[in-house]
Amino acid sequence: MLVEKELGKILIIDDDEDVLLAAKLLLKRHAHEVLIEKNPKKIPFLLNNDSYDVILLDMNFSTDITSGKEGFYWLNQILEKDPSAVVILITAFGDVEMAVKALKQGATDFVLKPWQNEKLVATISSALRLKNSYKEVDKLKQEKKQLVEGLNQPFKEMIGESTAMRNVFSIIDKVAQTDANVLILGENGTGKELVARAIHRRSNRRDSVFIGVDMGAITETLFESELFGHKKGSFTDAREDRVGRFELANSGTLFLDELGNLSHPLQSKLLTALQNRQITRIGSNTSLSVDIRLICATNMPLYDMVKDNSFRQDLLYRINTVEIYLPALRERVEDIPLLGEHFLQSYCTKYRKPSAKLSSATIKKLQEYPWPGNVRELQHGIERAVIMSESNILTPDDFFFLNAQGEKTTNSDSFNLEEVEKNLIQKAIQKSSGNISKAAKELGLTRASLYRRLEKHGL
Repeated sequence: MLVEKELGKILIIDDDEDVLLAAKLLLKRHAHEVLIEKNPKKIPFLLNNDSYDVILLDMNFSTDITSGKEGFYWLNQILEKDPSAVVILITAFGDVEMAVKALKQGATDFVLKPWQNEKLVATISSALRLKNSYKEVDKLKQEKKQLVEGLNQPFKEMIGESTAMRNVFSIIDKVAQTDANVLILGENGTGKELVARAIHRRSNRRDSVFIGVDMGAITETLFESELFGHKKGSFTDAREDRVGRFELANSGTLFLDELGNLSHPLQSKLLTALQNRQITRIGSNTSLSVDIRLICATNMPLYDMVKDNSFRQDLLYRINTVEIYLPALRERVEDIPLLGEHFLQSYCTKYRKPSAKLSSATIKKLQEYPWPGNVRELQHGIERAVIMSESNILTPDDFFFLNAQGEKTTNSDSFNLEEVEKNLIQKAIQKSSGNISKAAKELGLTRASLYRRLEKHGL
């Protein structure tokens, strides 16, 4: 005996009103919702405005009695709009040849009128299980993609022997085996995502997925779709069902980076999801429970933002069961030789160059530079030096773009537009202590535009 409402949402299309009413009367006891339609020409409208778990489609309508041509035509129209649609074709004149053709063209099953009630319900139930398996396969594919991307992340392990970093490692070891929410604070480029991944790899969820989300890159309009997912047809560009990041991270770890960039309305939506541990896809009335380990990170002063009411205090309490502060590189200069050697060997391998070393004078110069872009800036600086150097000993001259005062060597009197732009970008980044969002705002650019210019100038 089927559990009531097991069959989800069903659409039935048939030109025979008696068939429609009989099917609806039978199926409404088992389905969440049953919609009926006589005119097949309304199929595009119906699919554009809603989604269905199963579609029952007549093979023959008034203009053609037995060939099934109309049914095949509308089957193709449905599958063109939604390739994952589960369609069961029905006809009073079916035969094996037509059934095989229907299945080859994408139908899920084929039933004859008059049907046996129990058989029809069983057929729809089987079709629905098939549709759910399609969804599960899609979700697994997306999770696999995220896992592969995670495994391919460069420099997965944290490096450092300073007192500050030993303290970070100690906290990671203590918190990793729990499911406590973790808030990672620190300037841009200090390695906040590396810490999040280190916690995940040492946790009981290590065999599940790690999903990272850059909250600063998500627009207001796409926030709910990205995090909670949407149903096909729920808004203009929703051409197919989408699994949100919360759902993807189920049983794994969800890492929300750049959390301080969220507006108040988005903070409220996030807080509701975290409190209830449930999300609802856009266009759906069904809530989904999610089991996630939450790790958040930001370079912004959340406590000051709470005081000036730009960040919700209740959200801060929700995410910071344990806090980890990542020191800036200038606060742990004793780690620069280790980091430098690590990046040096990595890039020598990447660019197929002989093994190289940093001279003592070079290490001294690197330790004197304040590194506004932190470890990320050091990493990029080593990469550039490896590419440009013609020796296996990197000297201070290979880092000509730095000096002891932390200024880039540029000609401030230059009227070359490229040099002027580069100089302004460097000053903006130094002024904002490596905070890309603040530097972009200072320059009147978007984050994406600033990143393109950084790449263009090799910064």
